Amino acid sequence: MADTVARLAGTARARTSAPSRRRRTSWHDRLAGVIMGGPALLVFVAMFIVPMLLAIVLSFTDWNGYSLHFDFIGFENYADAFKNPRTVDAAVFTAIIAVVGTVLCNGIGLAVASLIAGNSRGNTVLRTVFFYPYIISALIIGFLWSAMLAPQGAVNSLLAQFGAAPLPFLTDMTFAKASVILTIVWSHFGFNMILYLAGIKSVPTEYYEAATVDGASRWQQFRSVTLPLIAPVLTVNLVLTLVGLLKAYDIVLALTDGGPAASTQTIVYQILKDSFAQARLGFGAAQSVVLLIVTAAIGLAVTFARRGADRKASES
Repeated sequence: MADTVARLAGTARARTSAPSRRRRTSWHDRLAGVIMGGPALLVFVAMFIVPMLLAIVLSFTDWNGYSLHFDFIGFENYADAFKNPRTVDAAVFTAIIAVVGTVLCNGIGLAVASLIAGNSRGNTVLRTVFFYPYIISALIIGFLWSAMLAPQGAVNSLLAQFGAAPLPFLTDMTFAKASVILTIVWSHFGFNMILYLAGIKSVPTEYYEAATVDGASRWQQFRSVTLPLIAPVLTVNLVLTLVGLLKAYDIVLALTDGGPAASTQTIVYQILKDSFAQARLGFGAAQSVVLLIVTAAIGLAVTFARRGADRKASES
């Protein structure tokens, strides 16, 4: 009888101590997670949250970026940002870059990825060639194409060899805008291509084999098998490209320096120019806050729109 009571007591103690051990283990896991993630969180707060809060505060001031004295002026900077014709023109051109560039980067990237998805050595070389411009500094790309598209540059010299008249790639407003957009697309689509390649490689070959048995053509396989299965990759590519092109600046700086007649200035170029060249850092901060809000809204809208389309496709 005493042995039975002792066993029951030991079992009860074990049952009551098990939750406490789980609690201790859970607490230790949480502490370890905080310790491991703490440095990254501190860097995120220091490099993103704090500057963002400072920009919001400065956007309500007339600070010139140099003086220790500034006054709070309310929403005057925001009102000026929406009324300033230079800012409006820069925002319009930025929107054109973002929309046209996103369509071209993703269209070309997906098409190239589909064509070179095979495992041959030639395809491996082509992937390297197409991706290489993305890893080069944007400033170097801008200077490179500036030298090629200048009035006496390589392209016009080549045209002269065939008796053709030189083209105003960087001196005419329409040509300059097209040159900026195409240069940005040329330097960015390799990134989209790599992501699409990863998505295409992840599609099981059994789907293509079944489609081939059913008599589906290559285009039908691409439309009915590849596209639905790489829809998440498409969403990521659209968001990353759109958000990235809204911040286009360095290629514009090196290629056209915002010219001719300020026709190729982007919103980030205009923000930096107003903040430092014009010594209106408060006004530049207000434009930055507006750009941040617009970028976040567009990114979320594209993400939810793609998820809705994917949900409808899966239900049908």
